[in-house]
Amino acid sequence: MRTRLVLSSARLLDPGTGTFLPETALAVSETGRIAALGDDREIRALAGPGAEVIDLGGAVLTAGLVDGHLHPVTGAELTHGLDLSRCTDPDDVRAALAGAVRELGRGDWLFGWGLDPNVFGDTPVGIAPFDTVLADVPAFLLLFDAHSALASRRALELAGIDGPRTFDQASAEVVCDEHGRPTGLLQEDAACELVERIAPRPTRGEQRERLAAALRAMAASGLTGGHVMDANGDSLALLAELDEAGELPLRLRVAPWCQPGTDTDGVRALIEQQGTGGALWRVDGVKLFMDGTIDNGTAWLERPDCHGESTHAFWPDPAAYTHIIGELHRAGVPTSTHAIGDAAVRHALDAVEKAGRGVRHRIEHIETVPDDTLPRFAELGVLASMQPTHCCDFTRADHTDNWSRRLGEERAARAWRCRDLWDSGATVVLGSDWPIAPFPPLGVMAGARHRRPTNDLTQPPHNPDQALTPLEALRAMTVNPAFAASEEHGAGRIAVGHRADLTVLGADPLTTRSTELADVPVVLTAVNGRVTYRTV
Repeated sequence: MRTRLVLSSARLLDPGTGTFLPETALAVSETGRIAALGDDREIRALAGPGAEVIDLGGAVLTAGLVDGHLHPVTGAELTHGLDLSRCTDPDDVRAALAGAVRELGRGDWLFGWGLDPNVFGDTPVGIAPFDTVLADVPAFLLLFDAHSALASRRALELAGIDGPRTFDQASAEVVCDEHGRPTGLLQEDAACELVERIAPRPTRGEQRERLAAALRAMAASGLTGGHVMDANGDSLALLAELDEAGELPLRLRVAPWCQPGTDTDGVRALIEQQGTGGALWRVDGVKLFMDGTIDNGTAWLERPDCHGESTHAFWPDPAAYTHIIGELHRAGVPTSTHAIGDAAVRHALDAVEKAGRGVRHRIEHIETVPDDTLPRFAELGVLASMQPTHCCDFTRADHTDNWSRRLGEERAARAWRCRDLWDSGATVVLGSDWPIAPFPPLGVMAGARHRRPTNDLTQPPHNPDQALTPLEALRAMTVNPAFAASEEHGAGRIAVGHRADLTVLGADPLTTRSTELADVPVVLTAVNGRVTYRTV
């Protein structure tokens, strides 16, 4: 056996059992698999010429952390601009915009991201509060959910947007006032693309470097893999370039989108695309949308929100979605459906029930669901993909935030039911949905445990009875993502024969307090037995 890597003087934490193994070292073969476990002396003896030998000094080594839902290519592009995520009121936003405008050249565009609709309080979300500071400046400001954006008056003019439009995406909208004039708010991708397609684009080289930098940062945060929920534009080509150059530090499982209007040929193309990829990435699954978001009134709820919104599906004909789920299921293709509202979740479950068993389908987000929905996940074998930091950072325990106000007390009390889904027998997978929320996995696990705002952990938790235990949070980013990818027999555990995708931490994630977990140092990350980040 040729050994690629030896890691010694470690505490080996197996997330499958939640216990430390008696061994203190492991060896990785040239194939990138864990080849042996043992004490330091016997494992070091396996290190032949060329093997990398690293003493971890008593750090905790566990299976590699995997983000169950992220958008690395899109995120690398969207987060290259003005960060508005820390703004708490219109004055904050105006000040940030004014500073950015001063740095612009004549005719330059201003791009911003992370804008929280809560900054508008009880007033409608629109560009009007920023008209003065953005006079004659083409600006595109993405709201935090990435399902909506604000376009400045100049950007609307350049895009030829002077009134409402009709889209294949039923939730998409150019929001207009009572006189039919655009307010600057663009709902969903189809509407946002009206402006995005005429805005300046980064060069291919800039895209590649931004993506590489984002992935390096993810590796440094302890991530070894991610379930990528898009494959738009040049995404796959960029991943292929990095992979071929040996610059891809994460193992990525990619699910291309299937949008309303996709015909038989489009579905066939998605099926034929399955299994393509490279050494560290592959296409495996299809992403669909059943609704939008609660914050902008485009979710699909069984009862309207307080504004009378969120009343219909993303697909103009939900039966067309059900048909496509069936076609993909019969081809053995796993699906991931964005379903935030209770009606959207119910319809997605109904579609899987109609399709049958045997394929590991998923539902993404699941922000509010009634009791009778919970047991259906386990009954149908549907995985629950959750992002607890969205609850932490975009809602409040007292329900005074935009999300909770829209839903009302009854539905806001059903926020992100991680505990109830877990207890009902569902397989829960955790993720960040980056760039919607930060990608560091320790922060995601911490949020699942404390459910408090990450920028102020002294605040009360939102629905603390829905918290996961430390071991459950760890399993939801190791064992469960492997199961979701049908790789449970070769990934997600510390065992001989399993992939050497490994995360090494400076403290035990199971005994570290939830409010301190995000600050635990990452000592080393390895993918396929190759070190992608280290501090030792």
